[in-house]
Amino acid sequence: MATSTDGTRQVTIAQVATLAGVSVPTVSKVLNGRTDVAPATRARVEALLAEHGYRRRRARVSQAPGLLDLVFHELDSAWAQEVIKGVEDTASLHRVGVVLSELGGAHRPPQELIDDILARKPLGVILVLSSLDATQRHQLESRSIPFVVVDTAGEPPAGVPTVGSNNWNGGLSAVRHLLALGHRRIGVVSGPHDVLCSRARVDGYRSALEEAGVPWDPDLVRWGDFAVNGGYRHARDLLALPERPTAIFAGSDLQSLGVMRAAREAGLRIPEDLSVVGYDDLPISQWLGPSLTTVRQPLREMASTATQMLMDLAGGATLPNPRIDLATELVVRESTAPPADPPA
Repeated sequence: MATSTDGTRQVTIAQVATLAGVSVPTVSKVLNGRTDVAPATRARVEALLAEHGYRRRRARVSQAPGLLDLVFHELDSAWAQEVIKGVEDTASLHRVGVVLSELGGAHRPPQELIDDILARKPLGVILVLSSLDATQRHQLESRSIPFVVVDTAGEPPAGVPTVGSNNWNGGLSAVRHLLALGHRRIGVVSGPHDVLCSRARVDGYRSALEEAGVPWDPDLVRWGDFAVNGGYRHARDLLALPERPTAIFAGSDLQSLGVMRAAREAGLRIPEDLSVVGYDDLPISQWLGPSLTTVRQPLREMASTATQMLMDLAGGATLPNPRIDLATELVVRESTAPPADPPA
């Protein structure tokens, strides 16, 4: 008999089987993510599980090593390595292994990955810059597999545990710094427009301009990705404007690398001719020439916090605060300076 979180009796597997017109083993196969069930049958069983609010009894966390699933939007960056390190550091304290998956740039797992997760029966799932649709969310919840989202791609549904950083304040502090140096024509190269942290950083950028009475110029805003190539391509466009920016705020340190290359190819010196601010404070930032002024995003701490939240949920605890935003910090180095006199 399955039980609800308040201890009341609820629908059983046998009752679901009767309602669906299938055998108990078939319902069990669906619950365990087995693939040898016809799609129509699977959909009928899942619909009944959702309709009747089925929740599998949460298994007691044993002393034997367990697993958690770590699902990434994309993996090919030093940013991802920092997150992985944070998850591993905390998971190892609990003797928990990590299964790593990548979505190839998508923001939602395919059903095949969800089926694999159900079959593995992990202690929980951490999703990075990705989320679940309502059906997938119920599939995990009905199996008592908790999940936590790190750096949500969009606004998360109510009740979904999330860990992020204060992206709006990060954008605000970066542009306030440039304004204090005397810059007034400031470009921004951000991540995808449909990603929440990208929009929040640009909102912070715009708030800083409005606070200083500097007009908002949409021609100075570029939406792209968080990769080097995107930073390079968009910086070339900005620097080719008839009135180019004297500073560029990049949405990631990797984008800053592309911005710096575009500046060098345009014959501009950093910071004498162009100031550059990045975002994340990856380890490479302090070793660049010049070293990069950037907004420190506590990636390892975010990942560690999410992992501990997941372990607490797996142990049956209720989170006192299911939504956590960690503070960002501006780290001033050598890539920013007052603007030079405008060219004649």
